[in-house]
Amino acid sequence: MRSLLTLLLLVTGLLTLTGCNTFERRADKKAATFATLDEPTKSRLQAGEVRVGDNEDMVYLALGSPDEKKSTTTAKDKTTTWIYNRYWQEYRGEAYGGFARRVVRDPKTGTTTAYLEPISRPVYSDHVQPVMKITFADGKVTVVERAKN
Repeated sequence: MRSLLTLLLLVTGLLTLTGCNTFERRADKKAATFATLDEPTKSRLQAGEVRVGDNEDMVYLALGSPDEKKSTTTAKDKTTTWIYNRYWQEYRGEAYGGFARRVVRDPKTGTTTAYLEPISRPVYSDHVQPVMKITFADGKVTVVERAKN
């Protein structure tokens, strides 16, 4: 019962977080930019497609906020790179953390017996993989890098 409640809370939390990053909400937030776009561009951005020449607002409309932003300054120019990552956990096994003392009373005889029960917990390793990098120079996309699956 407790694990079911935990699962329901987790699912509700995920739905709340993903609901905050829909294309419609991003279009409302960047309404001035969205209103100036032609229909083919709106459709392309709604499909999550970014092209060289798009501006930062257009990339935000298509993909949302990046997970990371990096700036690079060279003798020739200054660029900004938006990085979009994929996150996941991998199950690594069980870790044992000691023992719990359990006392059981026999209802027939009234005697009690104590025994030690091992305590364990699941162990997961966190992973991050960059899946897309968008580089801007002078506010326009100059490079789109996509990771292979």
